[in-house]
Amino acid sequence: MKDPYKIILKPVITEKSTMLKEMNREVCFEVDPRANKSEIKKAAEKLFNVKVESVRIMNKRGKKRRVGRNEGRKKDWKKAYLKLKEGEKMIEYFEAV
Repeated sequence: MKDPYKIILKPVITEKSTMLKEMNREVCFEVDPRANKSEIKKAAEKLFNVKVESVRIMNKRGKKRRVGRNEGRKKDWKKAYLKLKEGEKMIEYFEAV
């Protein structure tokens, strides 16, 4: 198994992710673009000592950026929503990552 710290990179903290955390017991993370759902689930369970019910992932395209006349793009990345099982403690973002 890959190192869980290399699979789950950092939390995504937005209005939507905060609302999902409070209402649906879902947390959102930026993950390694090569990781699949089962690897993400195992890494989260190992890092945070919780049971994950389901994983939803989406690939995000990097935004266009300009510096003067030069145009480029930020890197593409992958986002994962992890739904925790009932009765599990909620993940606090600064616990292990």
